[in-house]
Amino acid sequence: MASIATVTQAQDGASDLLSRLVDAEGSAGHRYIVSADLNSGRFATRNLADAIHHLCTLHGRHPGVLDHAAVHTANDGARGWLISAVDGFAGERAVLAKLVVAVGPLPSTPGQAESESAVNGQRHALDMLAQSDRDGCALGAAMALVLDWHTVRGALDTIANRLGVMIPDAALPTRHETLAVAASVATTSGIERAMAFGAQQLLGQHRGLWDLLNARQIARGEY
Repeated sequence: MASIATVTQAQDGASDLLSRLVDAEGSAGHRYIVSADLNSGRFATRNLADAIHHLCTLHGRHPGVLDHAAVHTANDGARGWLISAVDGFAGERAVLAKLVVAVGPLPSTPGQAESESAVNGQRHALDMLAQSDRDGCALGAAMALVLDWHTVRGALDTIANRLGVMIPDAALPTRHETLAVAASVATTSGIERAMAFGAQQLLGQHRGLWDLLNARQIARGEY
């Protein structure tokens, strides 16, 4: 049986590690999401439209990462958080759908078939990650999605403001709530490692998406 000190160390470590991973490897640290090209440049609306379409491909369908994780997480301590996250992300899917309609067609971009294949591959990878039976892996991915989405939501708010589209505030668990649950459920170092792995893999897919969107913006150039 693990000692109280060992359990406490794992719990504190999970919260701190998840926080550091999101800060270091999440969307907020990617140069494109804070760039003028996406937020204020001449072609910002077009570039934001591209982002919305691809975010919808990655996260706009049901079931998604949170839905799969809810099925593949047996830890009772995470149940309330998962229910809240699943319900909240249903609203985010509705926002994505509304914005996709508002922005119109996907911007014409060289290499479209390759881009589509890449994002579909990312979506498949996330589905597999969120259905992992390794204790803590799916939950770590789910928590990373919620934590990182607070940054992603900024891009959604920007395009909504540009288009004059009213969207509701996000109803996802807060960073504090998410990290508190992470601390409470990581009762062993094995669960902590699995949560970190799940989180890191999801954040890597998000960064890969921003890399792709940046490359597409460059490929479109002035056209």
